[in-house]
Amino acid sequence: MGKIKIKKADVWIDMTPMSDVMVLLLTFFMLTSTFVKNEAVKVNAPGSVSEIKVPETEVLQIIVDKDGKIFIGLDKPGYMQEMLEGFKSKFSGLSLSAMQEKNFIGLASFGMPMNKMSDVLKHEAGDVNNLQKEMGIPTDSINGGMSEFQCWVDAARNSSFGDKMKVAIKADAATPYKVVKKMMSELQDMSENRYYLITTLKKEEAE
Repeated sequence: MGKIKIKKADVWIDMTPMSDVMVLLLTFFMLTSTFVKNEAVKVNAPGSVSEIKVPETEVLQIIVDKDGKIFIGLDKPGYMQEMLEGFKSKFSGLSLSAMQEKNFIGLASFGMPMNKMSDVLKHEAGDVNNLQKEMGIPTDSINGGMSEFQCWVDAARNSSFGDKMKVAIKADAATPYKVVKKMMSELQDMSENRYYLITTLKKEEAE
């Protein structure tokens, strides 16, 4: 018995609806995604078994590097601008150009003394990070009053988002304890007693 040959018909599949869905999803993710900006310094946070999730918005993040230098960052440029305006209102001698303010607002985190801000912020963001990583925000009292660090925190909590603001501390595992203790003491002096500690998750050791 001879073999029967069946001619395959051409099959056309309209991929237009699927392409439209893919474009729609891509557009959605692009519009809702947040670009990750480079922080002023990189720290190796200590390990912890805690799985408490740190909030992603309205967060004032305090970074302490292994040498004890302190940096501050907020999650939105608008918040950074509000904090800067609040800080400037405390010190009439601090004057920044529009370009310097733009460079500040674009930072993921900052850590520079007030008397160095004008010089540092003349540079592009990448250069600003290279310069400020050797500085840090001072925690010494100004004329017996609040320190610059406390003034920045106070400017943030007196902004429009201050009533929703959460404080998160991210310190390097090698940061001297006395530095972290002093920074926390300054927060407590301002009645800021609740904050998140950012750590890296590690597996709990079996007993």
